[in-house]
Amino acid sequence: MRRSGPEMETLPLALLAEPLEWFFAEHYRHRQACRLMEHAAGTHVFDAELLVQLLDFVRNELAVHVIDEEEDLFPLLRRNALPEDDIERVLGLLSAEHRLDLNQAASLAEHLESCLNQKAAPGLVPTCRDTLRAFASQELRHLALENAVVLPIARLRLSPADIRGLSQRLAARRGVVLDELSP
Repeated sequence: MRRSGPEMETLPLALLAEPLEWFFAEHYRHRQACRLMEHAAGTHVFDAELLVQLLDFVRNELAVHVIDEEEDLFPLLRRNALPEDDIERVLGLLSAEHRLDLNQAASLAEHLESCLNQKAAPGLVPTCRDTLRAFASQELRHLALENAVVLPIARLRLSPADIRGLSQRLAARRGVVLDELSP
């Protein structure tokens, strides 16, 4: 039986060859996860599949994405941005939000796991419901800033060599060899 409500798409690994497009697509997936969180916060029927999907996102996908940005994308931007880009202020804010996101994700995972173990719908558990909504709201604001400021500056300032290196690092983190993805 297919669950009704929002879904999360799977990204094609070949997109890793275009890392800025990968980040944009990842951000879209994160917005989908936020829609799932908002959906879960309003549910009154237990849905184990939904809870497992959200748990996987907050425990695994979010952490890898933060590493991608903090260890790879942000350092490249710091090296290549021009003073008028004023990128350090934005990256500093986003890094602080990343730390907060990971702390909140751990709390959210506990709430989701509790709902899963108790076979309880998150919408009927006030702390889980409120945590889902707060996390989704913060994440949506964070993604908007990254899409509106960080990715456009990256498109302007990163060299082809930077892009290739970024692509290789993202692929390696996922155990993917880029040459194997080429047609």
